[in-house]
Amino acid sequence: MTTRAGFVALIGEPNAGKSTLTNTMVGAKVSIVTHKVQTTRARIRGVAIEGDAQIVFVDTPGLFKPRRRLDRAMVAAAWGGAADADIIVLLIEAHRGITEGVKTILANLEDVAGKRPVALAINKIDRVEAPKLLALSQEMNERFPFAQSFMISAEKGYGVDDLRKWLAQELPEGPWLYPEDQIADLPLRMIAAEMTREKLTLRLHQELPYQLTVETGNWEERKDGSARIDQVVYVSRDGHKGIVLGNRGETIKAISKAAREELEEFLGRRIHLFVQVKVREKWLDEAERYSEMGLDFKDGNG
Repeated sequence: MTTRAGFVALIGEPNAGKSTLTNTMVGAKVSIVTHKVQTTRARIRGVAIEGDAQIVFVDTPGLFKPRRRLDRAMVAAAWGGAADADIIVLLIEAHRGITEGVKTILANLEDVAGKRPVALAINKIDRVEAPKLLALSQEMNERFPFAQSFMISAEKGYGVDDLRKWLAQELPEGPWLYPEDQIADLPLRMIAAEMTREKLTLRLHQELPYQLTVETGNWEERKDGSARIDQVVYVSRDGHKGIVLGNRGETIKAISKAAREELEEFLGRRIHLFVQVKVREKWLDEAERYSEMGLDFKDGNG
């Protein structure tokens, strides 16, 4: 039996649906999904099986114009993920069309893509009439020689099977890269931190301090099969700490409860989750914080 395996990089603007597509392809929640932009920081990989092929998805941060060190590190991680992959999939939103951000990505894509195949996936097709979709696909293909174009809804699953089958047949022949039962190569500690960060994002909405990160510290396995997990939410100002804690600590309690419930479902066992909020004014300038997120501190220079 001939097996195939390789890496597929999903690139696009923030909020284009890359994380949702990863989760739909893999069939499990491995990547943080929210309606706030720039939520994916680390290069999260999900593993999907299609026939004899193992597809490893590199879910990159959204590509946008960087202003801060963290932004620059995220954009460097995104292009780095694309440059390391066997296949690149550019995801754009059907209703937004060819934005300035998409034009910038297309301008850089040729240098990064080299000879590897690049597919176009037009997402959120349920928001646009068919003639507009066809015109958008045609214009995108005039701007870049895509190997294949797909119309999809990552959220509803439309067209996702066709994309997965095409990816499977385009991957190089070779042995599988991960054990069959492994869906993500992120350590559980990072997945746990991502789940808590997602709950923070959903709960706080407009108030969410962007200069915020979550780290999993102590992870203690207990004899009864449960685990105690200690996490720290780092914010850069005292005022932000108050927002995250909420009145009498009610906000962080609700966030912890939601994160614990999702962790229990994900791990299939009882979890005791303890979340603290700490102020570290300069955490955005600490190399250690970046490595916790799977980013390279040096990429934030310049």
